[in-house]
Parts: sequence; C-alpha cells; structure tokens
Amino acid sequence: MAAHPGVVVGPLDLAARVDEALVVQALAFGLSDEEIDIRRYIVLRHLKNAGARALGATTEDDRLVGFVYGMPNDRTHWWSTVVEPYLRGNGSDTWLDDSFVITELHVHPAFQGRGVGRELITTITDTAGQPRSILSAIDTESPARALYRRLGYHDLARRVMFPSAPSPYAVMGAWLPLARL
Repeated sequence: MAAHPGVVVGPLDLAARVDEALVVQALAFGLSDEEIDIRRYIVLRHLKNAGARALGATTEDDRLVGFVYGMPNDRTHWWSTVVEPYLRGNGSDTWLDDSFVITELHVHPAFQGRGVGRELITTITDTAGQPRSILSAIDTESPARALYRRLGYHDLARRVMFPSAPSPYAVMGAWLPLARL
C-alpha cells in the first residue's frame, strides 16, 4: 500500500516542531493538556540522546500529519529499566542490546490506515545502525499492533506496566530490515 497521496516522509526537526507533533500525538493517542506538557519535556530530553532521529509526514502545505522518532537503545534509559525485568523474566532481555528503539510513532487519525505509519517506521529503521528494533505498544489488538506484526515485530513481553499508565503494554521486537508489505 502506498503512503497517502500528497504526504511526504522525510527528516524532521522535532525540537522545532514539537508542539505540532504533540497535537498529532494527542489526537492519535488521546492526551490531556497536562500529559502534553509532560510529553514536551520528555521529547526534548530524548532528542539530546546520541543517535536520536526523527522523521515527519507532511502534506503539500507543510502540515505535520505524522511523526516517528527513536534512538539506539540504552539500558540506562528509563524505558529500558522499566521493561528489562519483564524481558529478563522470559529470557528476552538481550533485545535491549544493539537495538534501535522506536520511542514514538503517531499518525493523525484522518491519515491512519493509508500507509503513512508504515512508511515512517520502515524509513527510520532502514537507516538504523543496529540489527534489530524494539518498541512498546498498548497491549490490545489494535491496528498499530497489527501493522507491527506485518512488519515483522513479535511480542517479547506482555502485560508490561509503566508507572502511571492505566493500561498494560506489550514490548515487541523485529530484526531489521523490516518486512515490506
């Protein structure tokens, strides 16, 4: 499936466009104003990590309708410290080493289901210097989880609880390059 007509995926200065990106995330993921303020701080902090990169999906008039960012995983980062016990419990904790983590991937609801998310994630992982990729997603059968599975991601751990998150997450991993649909 080709990406949505009129949408271009390319490099994104996420620090400069963080507020636009958080509007997309709020619409796609359902965030409150307070959560958006917290996410702004987190995104800007993440972008300071070595190897952090972002891509955006923009319309012809430069409207941001999707974004992805990630970085080489580091076991000392907060996310890794939360998921590591779950992965260690089933012998999958080596996935935390030499992996590119997809930190966030969100597409505006009006552009979902049209290949934008697929193009974002495959494009960013195609240039990762690591042999595999990991991510976390809400542990429900959703269109996002179905996309990740089609791309080659599989469950490494389920029922992962993040502090203050009301729902459990699944940690998923895939060897790179990702499968093409």
